[in-house]
Amino acid sequence: MADWNEPSQSRQGFGSVPRTGGVAAGESYDAGLRSYMLSIYNYMASGVLLTGIVALLFSWGGSESIIGSLYLSGSPLIWVIKFAPLAFILAMSFGLNRMSTFTLQLVFWSFAAVMGMSISTIFLVYTGESIATTFFATAAAFAGLSLWGYTTKKDISGWGSFLIMGVIGLIIASIINIFLGSETMAFVISGIGVLIFAGLTAYDTQRLKNDYQYLRGTEFMGKAIIMGATSLYLDFVNMFLFLLHFLGSRE
Repeated sequence: MADWNEPSQSRQGFGSVPRTGGVAAGESYDAGLRSYMLSIYNYMASGVLLTGIVALLFSWGGSESIIGSLYLSGSPLIWVIKFAPLAFILAMSFGLNRMSTFTLQLVFWSFAAVMGMSISTIFLVYTGESIATTFFATAAAFAGLSLWGYTTKKDISGWGSFLIMGVIGLIIASIINIFLGSETMAFVISGIGVLIFAGLTAYDTQRLKNDYQYLRGTEFMGKAIIMGATSLYLDFVNMFLFLLHFLGSRE
């Protein structure tokens, strides 16, 4: 790894503009960091776009669509579809070192597509207008939180363990509420979920920014970009789904 913070030992030619190696390398580091983060955001945004397209296609036709028929009939297959994205997350997490970058890309796109199938039922429950409103509200909130996480000088790495514990608690509470069917509990879970994934958006952005100094110049960079995009993608989608419970108007 290059010693980018060391001053250059080379001599300046006559008439040349003096420039220290530290400054030049520092600029190179900043350009590399911007490129790295932009790649993450591009993957994340394209994943969200693919999810939205698949969700629309599978819900096209409303109650007469495949998803509509399964949802309204109470078929157990609807639960298989809903939890299918979890299998892809586990595969990416535990198979990361064995997968090539290209394979990991394919798994990411497959995950985004399956997630679209999983959440397509929202078009059967909420109006299209309220879904669009919630999406743009989530996009604005995500952009603001991610920008703050990227630019803040405050170290928020300590949030990690607390937020992960919160996610585990949300999963457990959501599973319990499947059987209870409490609307009040669902409302509370959604409120806490919005706060947790808002915090994770800022936390993950800062974490990914800080990780770059260890990843630059390594063969793992390509995989790190995809996994970073997956983290931000999950933050966005979950914040959107929890926020939809508040802003969504039912059909």
